[in-house]
Amino acid sequence: MTFRATLGMILLTATTNASGEVELPSPTFDGTTSVEKAIYERRSVRRFASAPLSLAQVSQLLWSAQGTTSPLGYRTAPSAGALYPLETYLVAGNVTGLEPGVYRYTSGENSLEQIIKGDHRKPLMRAASNQSFAGRAPASIILTAVFTRVTNSYGRRGTRYVNMEAGHAAQNVYLQAVSLELGTVVVGAFSDDRVRKLLQIPVTETPLYIMPIGKPASRGR
Repeated sequence: MTFRATLGMILLTATTNASGEVELPSPTFDGTTSVEKAIYERRSVRRFASAPLSLAQVSQLLWSAQGTTSPLGYRTAPSAGALYPLETYLVAGNVTGLEPGVYRYTSGENSLEQIIKGDHRKPLMRAASNQSFAGRAPASIILTAVFTRVTNSYGRRGTRYVNMEAGHAAQNVYLQAVSLELGTVVVGAFSDDRVRKLLQIPVTETPLYIMPIGKPASRGR
């Protein structure tokens, strides 16, 4: 069975660990889609089918954004000074085996901490200038940054490094989505304050990207 088929067909129900976090399936590291093919097929997708995401797909996508790849704590996206200013969130509305809600991804544990219960895709859509696809996608990944983690070491130039890192992580998600026969798009037009309120994060943490993800209803561009 191929990597795509495995992640697309496995239907798992989330389990909760002793810390109250949702344990995700372990990511897979030996997919059959080449990097070259994923780059070639990458498109921005704004029309999504009604099919749910699986828990295994969600795990793989979150890992591609900020998963751990080394006992030393290194992650899937390069980071200036290995300071890792990015935080990763999931707004889940239609994920098989996962209760709808807003979650924070814990990189080292490959797990989710629930922040709010319930389907909050519509509030996210309204925060994103009412871009309807953000409300229709089964889930969205949100990347935020704590800039001081980097600027304390690199000064004002550290701001540039953080923005570069967000681009690295987002491209990882794009390419991972291709390998799972899914689609995504980066959204930068949104209200920072509304997204902060949804994620329940302080003003010291800045939303950078919203990435709705799902099965494409049509090919993007």
